[in-house]
Amino acid sequence: MTLIKQLVSQDDFTGYYLLKELDVKLTNGATPKDYFDIVLCDGSGQMSAKFWDVSSTDKETFFPMGLVKVQGVVQTYREKLQIKIVRMRLTTEEDQVNLTDFIRSAPISPNDLIHSIKQVQNSIEDEEIRRIVDYCVAKVDDKLSHYPAAKTHHHAYFAGLAYHIVRMLEIGEFICKQRPFLNPDLIKAGIILHDIAKPEEMIAQLGIVSDYSLQGKLLGHISLASNWITEAAIHNGIELESEKVIGLQHLVLSHHNLGEWGSPVQPQTAEAVALHHIDAMDAKLQMVEDALDTTPESEPWTPFIRGLENKPIYRMKL
Repeated sequence: MTLIKQLVSQDDFTGYYLLKELDVKLTNGATPKDYFDIVLCDGSGQMSAKFWDVSSTDKETFFPMGLVKVQGVVQTYREKLQIKIVRMRLTTEEDQVNLTDFIRSAPISPNDLIHSIKQVQNSIEDEEIRRIVDYCVAKVDDKLSHYPAAKTHHHAYFAGLAYHIVRMLEIGEFICKQRPFLNPDLIKAGIILHDIAKPEEMIAQLGIVSDYSLQGKLLGHISLASNWITEAAIHNGIELESEKVIGLQHLVLSHHNLGEWGSPVQPQTAEAVALHHIDAMDAKLQMVEDALDTTPESEPWTPFIRGLENKPIYRMKL
């Protein structure tokens, strides 16, 4: 089977893929026609695709999260690789392919990731902070073990959220040793809580986000997590005016740093400054790693990465 990562411009290929995204759109011109705007994916990566002149039968046959056999050709459009689908059909039992074969997942098992997070939760020395963290983590239940951290930008795959948290906790541990003035309990709690409401913000199956929930669209994960901290404090009989409660809320509310990035306030505690940069470092380096991993080794440049000011990354060959 031809993997997405192996495709290069002008390739004629046939393979099995997952319809990660599928939208029906109209062509421009005097006589508009329906076409499918698609994102095909497998375990190695994803690529945009077009299926032209779709019929009414096609529109009743193909839907997101469907497995398909595709015959196509790879083209270059606006400096990006794109697939023109020549033929496409749904897979059958005879094809002997399974949905899980096409899902990208974190490089560490979900059980190990959750175990690492639980260990850090239990290591929080301040009992009130630990209770607030435990309450908020319990609200997402087992979703933490398989949800992505985002729809497209970073850690957008099965168990990506837990992987993001664990990687940040590793960075946080180092920074707390290097900068002893930081409060380790607040750093640990802020890292675990900063994206904890993502499973309520997004609707996902097997690590693939299909849409945002009503709460996600109208409130967002930052506001949701801040509200959960309030709930946790009330549940545990902790004063809402406590600096611990306010400090945790500030960590969550400020971790995107700027209003245009979703934060209603900017970081104004030492731990909030640290959290923002820990989050940004892990997210941006993961974008680079994912781009390099999913770009054919024969290609010196990755596609443009939106989260990195829409710049491509050059693969050094030292």
